[in-house]
Amino acid sequence: MKSDTSDLDALWNSAPPANGTFDRASLAHLPEPVQRYFAHAIAPGTPLASAVRLRMHGAIKLRRWRPFKAEQVIVRDRGMIWRAKVKLGAMTIRGFDCFVDGAGAMRWKLGGVIPIIRASGPDITRSTADRFAAETIWLPSMLCRSEVKWNGDDSSVAHAHFSVHGSAEDLALTLSQGSLQSVALPRWGNPDGGRFREVSFGAVVEQEATFNGYTIPARIRVGWYFGTDRFDTEGRFIHATIDDAMYR
Repeated sequence: MKSDTSDLDALWNSAPPANGTFDRASLAHLPEPVQRYFAHAIAPGTPLASAVRLRMHGAIKLRRWRPFKAEQVIVRDRGMIWRAKVKLGAMTIRGFDCFVDGAGAMRWKLGGVIPIIRASGPDITRSTADRFAAETIWLPSMLCRSEVKWNGDDSSVAHAHFSVHGSAEDLALTLSQGSLQSVALPRWGNPDGGRFREVSFGAVVEQEATFNGYTIPARIRVGWYFGTDRFDTEGRFIHATIDDAMYR
């Protein structure tokens, strides 16, 4: 897979049209906290989008915090591509992370020329599949499909259970009156450079914004060791702000 805009365009253009519109009454069988979440996240009558295209900026931790700008496409049933530019002093790192059609990859180059990260294989695929699952918070219409099973007897935490290309996902959403406060899941990874294994991963939502009928996290802090003291001391590695979101 290349790292240019055409890949994002191809994924975006592959998205099927929205199927129906949002009606809270159709979710009456779900736990009440989950119903409140969807009523908060999707305005009545909003087309149930199959894809979202995001523009964002923020900071990523590469030894120290570095500014980045990125664009991302997330498509239901296919996956995602996150393409970014990171300022590293006078130089720029360009590249992408992706999970598309059951395969994950990372490709990053210094100055657009010198390869610094080129990774793929089963561990990367499993890790990026988990990331794709977490990022469904930017595509709430994907979470209200019948394939997603919910339990949410606790008024503050709801769990979404679904499969990403055969990988079972358990997404924990912390809610307050329907508003998303955080998202967490066990993610396959090796944040300490050791062997790959499941590590707690998640994001704190600091601010929301509404785009085309969808109210989504617009400023987040993301990292490993979520829910522990290590999240703030060594786990956090990205702060992101959503500048725009387009739905299809």
